[in-house]
Amino acid sequence: MADRYEPHVIEPKWRARWEETRLYAAPDDDPRPKWYALTMFPYPSGDLHTGHWYAMAPSDVGARYRRMLGHNVMFPMGFDAFGLPAENAAIKRGIDPREWTYQNIDRMRGQLRLMGASFDWDREVVTSDPEYYKWTQWWFLQFYKHGLAYQAESLANWCPGCQTVLANEQVVDGRCERSDDVVQRKMMRQWFFKITAYAEELLRYDGIEWPERIRNMQRNWIGRSEGAHLDFKVDVPGATEPLTVFTTRPDTVFGATFMVIAPEHPLVERITTGGQRAAVDDYVAATARASEIDRLSTEREKTGVFTGAYAVNPFNGAHVPIWIADYVLVTYGTGAIMAVPAHDERDFAFARKYGLEVIPVYTHPNVDITTPIAAAFPHGTAMANSGPFDGTPEAEAVAKVVAYAEERGLGKGAVTYRLRDWSVSRQRFWGAPLPFIHCAKCGTQPVPDSDLPVVLPEKVQFMPTGQSPLTLSEEWVNVPCPNCSGPARRETDTLDTFMCSSWYQMRYADPHNPERPFSAEAARKWFPVDQYTGGAEHAVMHLLYTRFFWKAARDMGLVEGDEPMARLFNQGVVLGPDGNRMSKSRGNVVAPDDQVEKWGADCFRCQLMFVGPWDQGGPYNPTGMSGISRWLNRLWSLVVEPPSLIDLPDAPATRELRRATHKTIVAVTEEVEEFRFNTMISRLMEHSSALQRAREAGSVDRAAWDEGVRTAVLLTAPLAPHITEELWERLGNGYSVHTQAWPVADRALAHDDEVEIVVQVNGKVRDRLSLPAGSSEAAVRAAALALPRVQQAVEGRTVRKQIFVPDRLINIVV
Repeated sequence: MADRYEPHVIEPKWRARWEETRLYAAPDDDPRPKWYALTMFPYPSGDLHTGHWYAMAPSDVGARYRRMLGHNVMFPMGFDAFGLPAENAAIKRGIDPREWTYQNIDRMRGQLRLMGASFDWDREVVTSDPEYYKWTQWWFLQFYKHGLAYQAESLANWCPGCQTVLANEQVVDGRCERSDDVVQRKMMRQWFFKITAYAEELLRYDGIEWPERIRNMQRNWIGRSEGAHLDFKVDVPGATEPLTVFTTRPDTVFGATFMVIAPEHPLVERITTGGQRAAVDDYVAATARASEIDRLSTEREKTGVFTGAYAVNPFNGAHVPIWIADYVLVTYGTGAIMAVPAHDERDFAFARKYGLEVIPVYTHPNVDITTPIAAAFPHGTAMANSGPFDGTPEAEAVAKVVAYAEERGLGKGAVTYRLRDWSVSRQRFWGAPLPFIHCAKCGTQPVPDSDLPVVLPEKVQFMPTGQSPLTLSEEWVNVPCPNCSGPARRETDTLDTFMCSSWYQMRYADPHNPERPFSAEAARKWFPVDQYTGGAEHAVMHLLYTRFFWKAARDMGLVEGDEPMARLFNQGVVLGPDGNRMSKSRGNVVAPDDQVEKWGADCFRCQLMFVGPWDQGGPYNPTGMSGISRWLNRLWSLVVEPPSLIDLPDAPATRELRRATHKTIVAVTEEVEEFRFNTMISRLMEHSSALQRAREAGSVDRAAWDEGVRTAVLLTAPLAPHITEELWERLGNGYSVHTQAWPVADRALAHDDEVEIVVQVNGKVRDRLSLPAGSSEAAVRAAALALPRVQQAVEGRTVRKQIFVPDRLINIVV
């Protein structure tokens, strides 16, 4: 064997050995405690990029560490393979999206293996495999049978570029998150999941360790609001249903001087008077061309049109005009608001623009309520112009008004949510077909379980318009009704790809089961995920959907527990060398394959983890690779070129080397537990330098050296799996380093004989002391006051007290 560190020789050697021996397979019958580690699976876009490595390699460190702690670790991998890019590629290249997708999967699978990660490839799932989406379709039918899936006419987010409907979460600043086209709003018949049924429970995170940032993002998206529904009679002949509004401030109802309903509200057509019809129709048409983000913009001037109709305030009988305005959305609340211009800036601006009345219902120290010139907000004031409620303190007002409304049947207290039901149907080809058949006689019928999967047809024609080929495939569409056997047509919509990823962690537990998505035994063995890692950008889509999916499955009796993932960690974003996001247009992309070819996978893994805290990310600069390479080469040389070894158990140098080793065990264990990989590597570099200094000093105690080198290899193993496997073998140990126990520190040995204590006077550093560890406060005080710099600082002054932190600091206050 060569004595030089040659990653291009040792890395393929050990990857082949790991696969041959199935080292990372997680047996279901292993008696060790389980640890289910999971990192978000990739979309097969063509090449594994640096961002993939940055998410996956550190996750692998965590999985390897748990294995060395004695767990039976399952760390699976797969591909989130359905999606629009494959369909767009098919249109552009004139090929089947299967061809594009599976070619990419083959390429990325090889690139993932180059990483040296401890993935259990026996459990691989590919969401576009019929063996997988059979169960995606089965899940949809379970949701349907349990009343959690339904079809309805609804305003949909339509992307003209992608020719499909988008979920609310896929619209960013009024544009499609993928194509950047302006999203249009149009009425369409869609399939929905009733995620709103779980809105309240989704606000709770009992018993799980999730970042507060993710919790807040989900809470804000769910948008819980407490208030009341109030019913206003519509003063239009034939109008029997009330105009119901939701308000978080029912106490301001006496100040409601006009109503605003969304242009899409069903009442618009019925209540608009003849004289206002043309203006209303024109406004409705213009609104349909505006994006939702534009309509809600605080910078955009508010516009509206009077319908000609009036509503009756149930509290005082006042007739208030009903307007339509695009800043009210039919999808939020009830699609109608009561406008209180005296206490709402948006309503005030609207009222001033159109000459509408302003009636303050709260006193305010800075506003003449008889002639208000701006909207004022009640804070600790009392109600006014509110009939029987005049003088009611603001703190009591909401409760009293709600009670009054409920007693008289005018409304009731309510909780609403910003969250809307999840639109799961898409008008495209490359997705799991919705398992329904439409029959003129029997209506919409679910496909029987025995007929699943509904497999996508082959050799379909893609149109440049983006129209789904499923609508053009007569042979596939025309089928007998499963109920009456008469002529019927398949549903041509496919499922949102987020449904595929909402349950993939369940399938990993039993990926080859042909009878069910997973067995009860596999569920009890592996669920929930112990550690999940991935990007925070998935907070209000995947991470919210998968929690909903799990809770619904629990209520169906299919899983136990309330949450799918016990712990979540979100990595930051790895940037290009210039500090910007990597992109081809900027010319700052660093290709992982090139880095592995030049430096080896271990070096690239470690450099990515060394750029900064994993949860913060940072710029990756290839020039830093030489420092990591020097460290790994130093580790190599420490093993293959040991010093002269003799027995010196009581020598000071021996005690110092053992102290360095055990201090490193303590520090590295703390760092890896918290995923602080950059400082973990720093600690290991310091330890390798301590070993090198000991070697350069001459003969070294045999036991201390062997302990130090063995420890260095074991602690580095999760970070750099290939080189450590080779070094472990060269140390004369059996296969494999990755199945060894994690080193345990002797705390007594890790304790310093002497410590450096910072000496301050009135909080300013004056000097430092080297004293025996554990020195008493009195001893430290005496030594500090004997220092010339301290004596100079306290001369002629009275020492009032001292602040003492054992083994670290003393601050003398004068």
